[in-house]
Amino acid sequence: MARLYHVPLSPFCRKVRLSLAEKKIEVELVEERYWEQDTDFLRRNPAGKVPVVRLDGKMMSESAAICEYLEETRPNPPLMPSDQDGRYEVRRLVSWFDDKFHHEVTSKLLYERVNKKVTGEGYPDSRNVKAGAKAIKYHLDYMAWLLEHRRWLAGDAMTLADFAAAAHLSSLDYISDVDWNRSAVVKDWYAKIKSRPAFRSILADQISGFRPPPHYTDLDF
Repeated sequence: MARLYHVPLSPFCRKVRLSLAEKKIEVELVEERYWEQDTDFLRRNPAGKVPVVRLDGKMMSESAAICEYLEETRPNPPLMPSDQDGRYEVRRLVSWFDDKFHHEVTSKLLYERVNKKVTGEGYPDSRNVKAGAKAIKYHLDYMAWLLEHRRWLAGDAMTLADFAAAAHLSSLDYISDVDWNRSAVVKDWYAKIKSRPAFRSILADQISGFRPPPHYTDLDF
């Protein structure tokens, strides 16, 4: 069985979890307190970051590389288009969410509100929280524009781009930092992806000291 060393609210870990679940790969989840820089964990990944997955006799790190490996070794169901233009668009959007969205939103909201408390790094910086709350509006509007022209974020089929976006938004939704009333098309997109069987384990996450809002697990929110 595969083993995933993860942090429940990490969007990078969630993206890998969604990919594993969509491809029906059974996995054992092991919560990792990566900030403690445990010697065993550093042997698994000298970079000291999650996710780390043990699969096919290998230890693999970096979420994008893991997801691409899964796609190459378990191509069904596909999470990447068959054409090169489509694959480019998926990679572009995965990078958008894991880089730009993460820097402007996730790190400003989730990391300030949750990670600092969990890791004992202090209190949230109100300036960062304010900046994140402002930036997420721009990103939701961009998603709305994409979804007004496409069935899914990268095209007509659900792809890794949708999982990357949903991984970030679901983590933020756990702490009520997503205004789902801003865009009906984005809310409908999230309801579709949230109802997939691959999402079940994510909706079951419970973080000590943080209780999700009632709608978090509601498939008809």
